Parts: sequence; structure tokens; C-alpha cells
Amino acid sequence: MIEQELLLLGLLREGPKHGYDIKVKVKQILFLFAGIQLKSIYYPLEVLERKGLIAKKIKKIGKRPKRIVYTLTAKGKTRFNELLSRSILELKRPQFSLDLSLYFLHYLKPLSARRRLRARLSILNKISLGLMQMFESKTNRKHSSLSQILEHNLKMLEAESQFLSSLIKNL
Repeated sequence: MIEQELLLLGLLREGPKHGYDIKVKVKQILFLFAGIQLKSIYYPLEVLERKGLIAKKIKKIGKRPKRIVYTLTAKGKTRFNELLSRSILELKRPQFSLDLSLYFLHYLKPLSARRRLRARLSILNKISLGLMQMFESKTNRKHSSLSQILEHNLKMLEAESQFLSSLIKNL
């Protein structure tokens, strides 16, 4: 819940938003990097409201239907700053889906192992290409935090790709 809390408070730190705006932002941008999935954002928002970290107001603009708009409270801003500071200093061992497979890799025939590892390498290269295109796009240069996330992910993909290339040669 701490990552969800940081994510939701951080999005509201940018400014007031209604639930749909938050959901779209999570799906479009942050899910790619944070690895956080929110099946429903309304329950976590309700929990944050009960804690006094956010407030909601009903707004009606023109002929549009009423919308609930969420804003960050002073208590929420303090909690966000605490979570952000703690998150930056939290060191977790990176978890890669490949690790468990590497442990049992010796059960595959070398030819089969190389073929599967090459397929993984191909997928990583496609992901890297997509991230590189995002990194080089003009819109992302305006968001330095997004550029930093993209660069971080590209470096991690590059490291795994180098490892896989070496492993394939040695099998």
C-alpha cells in the first residue's frame, strides 16, 4: 500500500484531479515504470480520505455531470514528503523474472536454452527501442523526471542484454 499511497499522493501533489484523470495517468505513464497496478483507484482514494491525507469536493462545470475532485491536504503533503524521502533511500534487491529460470537453466538442452534466451534478448531490444523513442521525443524532455525514469530503465535493459549476450555465447 505504501507504493500506492506514494503514487496517489504524488499525482495529487501535481494538482487536484478527479478519479478518471488519476486512473488514466497511472495507466499511460506510471504503470510502465512503477510496476504498480491499481484495479480500482476509488477504494485506495477512500482510504486516503479517511486518513485525512486527501479531501474530495463535488464540482460541476457547465453542462457536464458532477465530478468528484480530489485534492491533497496539508497532512497529505507531509505524508507524501515522508514517503518520497523513505522511498529514495529504500534499497530492495531488483527482482528479475529471469533469475528463477537461470537457476534451472541446466535442465534445458543448450540449443533450446540459447534459442529461448535469444528470444528474450529480442524482446528486450524491442522494449529498449520503444523506450529510446520515448526518451528522444520532445514531449518527454519537458518532464525531467520522466526522462530520468526512461534513462534508468534503458540502463537496466542494456545491462540485462549484455548479460544475456554473454550467457548465450558461453552455453
